Amino acid sequence: MLTALWPSHWSRPQRSNATLITALLLMVVVVSLLGDLLSLMPEPIGDHAAEFAEGARTTLYLTLISGAVGLLLGVFAALARTSGNALLRSVSGAYIWIIRGTPLLVQILFMYFALPVLVPWLSLPDFAAACVALSLNVGAYNAEAVRAGLNAVPRGQAEAARALGLPKSRVFLDVVFPQAFKISLPPLVSNFVALLKDSSLAYAIGVVELTNVGNRIQSATFQPVETLVTVGITYLVLTTLVTQVTAAIEYRFDVEGRQK
Repeated sequence: MLTALWPSHWSRPQRSNATLITALLLMVVVVSLLGDLLSLMPEPIGDHAAEFAEGARTTLYLTLISGAVGLLLGVFAALARTSGNALLRSVSGAYIWIIRGTPLLVQILFMYFALPVLVPWLSLPDFAAACVALSLNVGAYNAEAVRAGLNAVPRGQAEAARALGLPKSRVFLDVVFPQAFKISLPPLVSNFVALLKDSSLAYAIGVVELTNVGNRIQSATFQPVETLVTVGITYLVLTTLVTQVTAAIEYRFDVEGRQK
């Protein structure tokens, strides 16, 4: 982890911020220079370097948009799942049950092909359909992670805060949710990294992301080894950088409880 590179006398926030900034800068540099770097490779990679670079950018866009929406969706679904309103609990429970019980590929295909048939005015382009499906999918898994975090906070803390005269909204925002978020952070991070890889399923509806690019090139050149190895290495680099970003966030919140 990049946090090990910084001076030991730095505080946890300083090392976390330095790691976060460094990882983000590395990601920008890698994505910006990916086409130039791949252009130095022999064919079929060098001849299609620009396509690989554009596919990698599309993969990142899918991940960032779906991850942000999925996080908000997961928090709202978790709150609904733990609320005292029976209707909200039922709707949230049904959403989580359906999404977690069906394959992501089927959900992507449904959003693109079946939804316009059911709702003719709601015809989404391929990228938007993929974003919606990925957001709904990761949101359901995030909801269970956040719900577990909420349930893990001792009830006595909320009761003590209410006894001190804090309103319910402040009890939740100042006492319950910060602790629940810290507990939920590791699975939320894992879901986000998995989302980067799951975005490859968007190729099924024609989104020109990294996997789709690799599949097209290997079909045209009949050189699957070089092409798919390049795709795999590019995914590995992206997931490594994303993992460094998320690890810096975990380190900032002291998820492991080391206080160092």
